Amino acid sequence: MKIISINAGSSSLKFSLFDMSTEEVLISGVFERIGIENGVYTLKYKGEKIKVEQDLDSHLTAVKILLEKLIELQVISNLEEIEGVGHRLVHGGDKYSESVMITDEVVDDIIKFSDFAPLHNPANALCIKAFKEVLPKTPMVGVFDTAFHQTMEKERFLYPVPYSWYEDYHIRKYGAHGTSHRFIAETLKEELGDKLNIISCHLGNGGSITAIRDGKCVDTSMGFTPHAGIIMGTRSGDIDVSIVPYIMEKEGKSAGEIMDDLNKKSGFLGISGVSSDSRDIEDGIKNGNERCALAQDMYVNSIVKYIAQYYVLLGHVDVIAFTAGIGENSPETRAKVIEKLACLGIKIDLEANNVRGKFTKISTKDSKVAVYVVPTNEELMIARDTLNIINNR
Repeated sequence: MKIISINAGSSSLKFSLFDMSTEEVLISGVFERIGIENGVYTLKYKGEKIKVEQDLDSHLTAVKILLEKLIELQVISNLEEIEGVGHRLVHGGDKYSESVMITDEVVDDIIKFSDFAPLHNPANALCIKAFKEVLPKTPMVGVFDTAFHQTMEKERFLYPVPYSWYEDYHIRKYGAHGTSHRFIAETLKEELGDKLNIISCHLGNGGSITAIRDGKCVDTSMGFTPHAGIIMGTRSGDIDVSIVPYIMEKEGKSAGEIMDDLNKKSGFLGISGVSSDSRDIEDGIKNGNERCALAQDMYVNSIVKYIAQYYVLLGHVDVIAFTAGIGENSPETRAKVIEKLACLGIKIDLEANNVRGKFTKISTKDSKVAVYVVPTNEELMIARDTLNIINNR
């Protein structure tokens, strides 16, 4: 069975087509600058990269080009070979605790929850409608980033604000990166067995830390929006909310402008003044840039704070897992984090840690907690969910 995984943004569409008999990626790619001038799409097929500049006036246009290319490149002989489409959906509110078959009601809910993810949910809905127009008989499944975190207890997801805010406006912690954290939990279960207490560190340009007990989320660092939690590429992570009205008054900015600063001009970029990319931060450190070193130290401290908190919450921890762009590919960051956890008896094997993007145990034999690099694969998780739901409908 061939399943296509879709991740749509406001002006982009990423995809991977899987042969689910082997879970092999047959072709993948990204369409960028949809609805903007100078559109472009890139396909990765049989070890080659195909890049084409072409105006993409809508997600529907991008979908039509994508499906035409699959046939033109002979990846499929006809559209009927695609037996399912899995869509990454960013926010399902507190209604969706698992992946579901997409119906008109689901699409309506995605739009209804747009206030929680204004850049993503509308684009997700547009992309679903585009695929439904071109593949009207093909079953489609929605995989929600927020679903994995719905197992949190109320004492963990509520904020200490007027309770009516929760009742009237659904103000609560929702989390993000749930599909990635679930993939990590399932991979570690396959490799190490059941009944694991895991601290999963999804560290990329965006990042979140999640405490997992027996495959279920207990707590997570992101909150009502993906802005909360650890320091990120351009996001500040946790701050004192009183900073917002204070800077509004000092700089004459609106709340929206301040939120833009906190989401797009903070984090690595804000502290270093150089870049939001951790690779540039590491290069800056090597060149003696003190602000890059400061940004890295603050980043590591924010990660350690959550790991320590979740260590206590879980009671005991079997595995600390590093994943995503930085987690999988920055030995320096992993080493700094684990070195700060030495008081808990957690020790890193520096030689084993010299690895990128490969499932590897990087802790010493006498470490009280095993530490692993676990490459994530959200696209495969989406395809697996799609296959399971189609087979069990």
